[in-house]
Amino acid sequence: MSGVAIGSLSLLAITVLIAFRVHIGLALGGVAILGLFAQIGPTATMAIIKSTPFEFAANWELSAIPMFVFMGNIAFNTGMTESLFKAARLWLGRLPGGLAVATNFACAGFAAASGSSLATAIAMGRIAIPEMRRYKYDPGLATSVVAAAGTLGSMIPPSILLVLYGIFAEQSISKLFIAAILPGILTAVIYAIMIVVRCYMNPALAPIPDERPTWQERFRVLIEVWPLPLLAAGVIGSIYGGYATATEAAALGSVIAMLIAIAQRRLTFDNLRRSLFESVVASAALFFIAMGAIMMTRLMGFTALPVYLSTVMEAYAVSPLMLLVMTAILYLILGCFIDALGMVLLTLPILLPLFKAQGIDLIWFGIFVVKFTEIGMITPPLGLNIFAAKSLAPDVPLSKIFKGATWFLGCEFVVVVLLIAFPEITSVLIPK
Repeated sequence: MSGVAIGSLSLLAITVLIAFRVHIGLALGGVAILGLFAQIGPTATMAIIKSTPFEFAANWELSAIPMFVFMGNIAFNTGMTESLFKAARLWLGRLPGGLAVATNFACAGFAAASGSSLATAIAMGRIAIPEMRRYKYDPGLATSVVAAAGTLGSMIPPSILLVLYGIFAEQSISKLFIAAILPGILTAVIYAIMIVVRCYMNPALAPIPDERPTWQERFRVLIEVWPLPLLAAGVIGSIYGGYATATEAAALGSVIAMLIAIAQRRLTFDNLRRSLFESVVASAALFFIAMGAIMMTRLMGFTALPVYLSTVMEAYAVSPLMLLVMTAILYLILGCFIDALGMVLLTLPILLPLFKAQGIDLIWFGIFVVKFTEIGMITPPLGLNIFAAKSLAPDVPLSKIFKGATWFLGCEFVVVVLLIAFPEITSVLIPK
């Protein structure tokens, strides 16, 4: 059997296994090992099994992942998120759909300390969904805004997906973080505009609260939200100023988070133990999947399937725009039944050589990939962020949450078009 045939069958097998809910790490690693046995024999395969996982896990840049996860857990477990939503509510509550807009921007703020889409949705949803429902907001709007705005955790730096993409694509993680700032802000702003317009046209969706906070109350609450802006400034500022790599910035962010919690007298032994435990569990899960993906990357290299696909694309003179459209369709399909991390790690071994051959900037492509994983987090039937919102509001039907999320999918379409039409959005902040 030819290498291309083995590579194609391997991809098909992985897709089938994932569709049957086999763990993504097991599917990737197991199929990759069997494919390597068929392609290069047992001796060479055993040598790869012995060396590859260790070499991958020993990558210095990967240490940024547990550090960013720990930073987000410290921020959540010590209550830094509550004041963020309170401030957004007092400042934006009088707008049409003001509490939903506040939730949207609070998610964007927490994303700067989280790095995870799911963590952002759960952390802010615990606070925002009960608050919006208390003010008689439409349940579909209240839950879908949490699910959609939670996806900003995958884009706004520090992003765990961008760290993994940078390692696999051999691109600067610092540049990827900086490139993601404006697309993340743009997404949050377009979400907010849509919410305001929609609620203005249909006031029954989001009754405006009777409370009228004074300017003194609004400015006083700003004093309470200083931890997260300081944390984000410490991480992004150290990277942007060239003082730290992404890995060093992750360690710095963890230290800053703990110092802030100590200053606020919120860092108890239980909070620290819980944050450490949750970080270890989350990081181990991420690394297990990533190791399966790196084995799949090795298989793709031996089968030469990416080279074959690249040759086919060039033979048909596919334009870069057409390649982007085909990639977008692929991610929309995969997003229906594969989580964000699985999508990225499954497709990169195939797509990266294709985009290199087309001469497309891989920093921009990284933002494009993460954007479509965001979309996958709110598309049916899997939509992990949708299920996260459902777990926080068990009485709201899934169909109602998915229906509410379609408005945000429309916003995502606008953002994608803007990123393709104006690629400078991702590059303008990167130091020359």
